[in-house]
Amino acid sequence: MDKEAELRRAKRRAVGWLVVAAVLFVGMLLAPHNVWTLGIKAMAEAAMVGALADWFAVAALFRRIPIPFISRHTAIIPRNKDRIGDNLAAFVQEKFLDASSIVSLIRKHDPAQLIADWLSDAKNTERLSVHVASLLRTVLDFIDDVRIQAFMKDAIHAAIDKIDLSQSAGTILDGLTKDGRHQELLDQSIAQLTALLNKPATRDFICQQIIQWIKREHPRKEKLLPTAWLGEHGAELISETVNAVLDDIVADDKHALRKEFDEYVYKLIDRLKHDPDTARKAEGIKLYLKSDLALNTYINQLWGGLRTWLKADLDRPESVLHAKVAASGRWIGLAVAQDQNLRDSLNAHMEYAAQRMAPDFAKFLTRHISDTVKGWDTREMSRQIELNIGKDLQYIRINGTFVGGCVGLILYLLSMLPGVLAGMTAG
Repeated sequence: MDKEAELRRAKRRAVGWLVVAAVLFVGMLLAPHNVWTLGIKAMAEAAMVGALADWFAVAALFRRIPIPFISRHTAIIPRNKDRIGDNLAAFVQEKFLDASSIVSLIRKHDPAQLIADWLSDAKNTERLSVHVASLLRTVLDFIDDVRIQAFMKDAIHAAIDKIDLSQSAGTILDGLTKDGRHQELLDQSIAQLTALLNKPATRDFICQQIIQWIKREHPRKEKLLPTAWLGEHGAELISETVNAVLDDIVADDKHALRKEFDEYVYKLIDRLKHDPDTARKAEGIKLYLKSDLALNTYINQLWGGLRTWLKADLDRPESVLHAKVAASGRWIGLAVAQDQNLRDSLNAHMEYAAQRMAPDFAKFLTRHISDTVKGWDTREMSRQIELNIGKDLQYIRINGTFVGGCVGLILYLLSMLPGVLAGMTAG
């Protein structure tokens, strides 16, 4: 049954009890007067008063009742619409969106554990992969729009124009060299190079290069010399010599090559920040990125191929992306479930985020609630509230009828009590 029909039915029920009280009252007026008829008459009279009073109370909430002197206290909801919106917004902010309440909620429910449990269920990760795939497909369709592509291209070009490439590179390198970090990078590079030189495959490669050089540059001597032996021992000598130099650099913080590396890096930073020629070259790189036809065609072809593959994969039942997202979700769920420290950290970050974001979010949402309520049509708002709670409010009228009748009967009995007591005393 729809709300309109339910409200009409509730109103008819309330009116029905008022009619019953009125019929009883009229009937008792016409009946011979005795204790019983007078009692029923008093009860019916009070029931009508209660029913009419509560009808007025309920009706006054939603519409103006044209009764002198008191009409200004009717139509309570329409006249106070804006105040209702403000109070509702304040209530939501104070009771639901304050930072302490949200933090308490996080601590009570351990959302990290809930997320872990949810992701650990294969059915949930499958659903998650479906939603992610659907979102990705929507994004791809969105990007396919020529107007969106033109907008994105303009936005990328504008972003490139805003970048001071040489200054940015200089600033990044400046940060990387702070506290000798570039020397740590040098040490790591040396370690990688040393490991590479110690690999048999690397030495074989050097050996082959030596042999090829001898054959190419000294073909006659190659026939007389043990080229294989020379290549093998030459590769070993080169590797050991280079390793020895690299070991010296690693062991000596003040090695000459370290100083040269420092000087080169600092000069590069200075050129990037202050050299006009370097700045012009950086601008040329930006222009190349934006305007070079071959580069942009190549990038478009790469993106086109990737987009085609993504769409085709998303349409396949055995989609690789579906499987990867589902597997990643399960892995994250299991990792979080098995690591208490990780869960504590996630919950702590959620609490911190709630404390930082809750005030601004609460202001936004409460302002939205208040503005939305204020923007409603007064009559429509009253009508919607009446449709949703009017059925229950009709029980106030029904209860008023019964309570009024009971009070009327009690008052009648109390009014009869002195006569009864006097009769008992006289007797």
